[in-house]
Amino acid sequence: MARMHSRKKGKSGSTNPAKKSVPSWVKYGAKEIELLVVKYAKDGKTSSQIGVVLRDEYGIPDVKLLTKKSITQIMTEKKLSKKLPEDLIALLKKILAIQEHLKENKKDQPAKRGLTLTQSKVLRLIKYYKKIGRIEKDWNYDPKQIKMFI
Repeated sequence: MARMHSRKKGKSGSTNPAKKSVPSWVKYGAKEIELLVVKYAKDGKTSSQIGVVLRDEYGIPDVKLLTKKSITQIMTEKKLSKKLPEDLIALLKKILAIQEHLKENKKDQPAKRGLTLTQSKVLRLIKYYKKIGRIEKDWNYDPKQIKMFI
C-alpha cells in the first residue's frame, strides 16, 4: 500500500493467516477471553494494548476468531470504551507533541508540515467517525483545546 503523503511504497505489513480456524495450542474459551479483555480494559489499557498482551502473554492469536467479536466490540458492550476512538486520540497526542516542539523551535519547517499533515488526518478521521456514528455529530475539533480531549 502506498503512503498517504509521499510517493513511497512503504513496507509491507504482516498479514493474518489465510486459514481461519482456531489453532490447537489455544487453551482459552470465549468467556475467558472476554473476562481478560474486561480486566485489562478496567486497568486502562487500549484495545491494541490488550491485543498485544493477549497475544504475547496468553498465546491468543486472534480474539475475533475465538469470540466472534472484536476487542473494541467487547469493550463497547461492557461500557468500557472511551468517548473518542483510539486512533484519533493517538493523532491528537502527536499534534500536542508537535505543537510543544514548535513552541521552542519556531523555524522548524518539516515539523510545521508534519503538523499540517497530521491535522488533515485528524479532520478526515473525524469526518469518517461522524458519518458512521462513532462520535457525535456536534463534536468539533479545536486545535487550541486538544488537551481537553486527551
